[in-house]
Amino acid sequence: MAAFNPVLSVITIVYNNARDIERTMLSVLNQSYTNIEYIVVDGASTDGTLEIVKQYGNRIAKLISEKDKGIYDAMNKGLAAATGDYVLFMNSGDEIYSPETVAHIFASEPDADIYYGETEMINDEGQSLGRRRHKAPEQFTFRSFKYGMSISHQAIYIKRNLLEPYDMQYQLSSDIDWILRAAKKAKKIVNVKQYVAKYLVGGMSKKKHRQSLVERFDIMKKHYGLISTVLNHVVIAFNLGWYWLLNRRTND
Repeated sequence: MAAFNPVLSVITIVYNNARDIERTMLSVLNQSYTNIEYIVVDGASTDGTLEIVKQYGNRIAKLISEKDKGIYDAMNKGLAAATGDYVLFMNSGDEIYSPETVAHIFASEPDADIYYGETEMINDEGQSLGRRRHKAPEQFTFRSFKYGMSISHQAIYIKRNLLEPYDMQYQLSSDIDWILRAAKKAKKIVNVKQYVAKYLVGGMSKKKHRQSLVERFDIMKKHYGLISTVLNHVVIAFNLGWYWLLNRRTND
């Protein structure tokens, strides 16, 4: 039986992030798995980012550098350029967990619609902050996000033929809606049961937290219904309060 060797389209979105872009790119380019189509979408950076990207130009399948209408517009450009069997977004500042990660994922079980794993949080210095507060579910379905986004977009590999463009009405949380739409179509979803990504803490959703929460509520209402979403948010609020209480006691 032939080894499962699909083409993975990895898409990196970047704008004025000369500090982190090389670290992200090397986490992709140094993968032991070689059947990777690497696409970089730059929002017309002016801080030297583009010059760093171009140093690796012979190892990039496609480079797009132009102004965009925001992160999800840029991600849609990357998605439109992708030709692989699977798609992974690894945006500037984040990393694929280790050089063996992609090889391990595709060796875990052949021909899944979605593969997913756990995410480690890192700070600006690249130091580990431990696992995300939301642990990846044992078995992911589209209902798994009802209490929060339990899989980060850096930690999910989705068949390209399941994917639709990001909904531009959401400026900060469209990735939740995007993953849920794909998950509703998926027949075979595989938990690889290992860390697969490193996520740089921060970003616009942290800076505009209120807007992000409003968008998330609207997305969940669309997928789960109003009453269920209201009840689920009561549980989310309790879990968040309990998490903060436990961590405050730990840090005292």
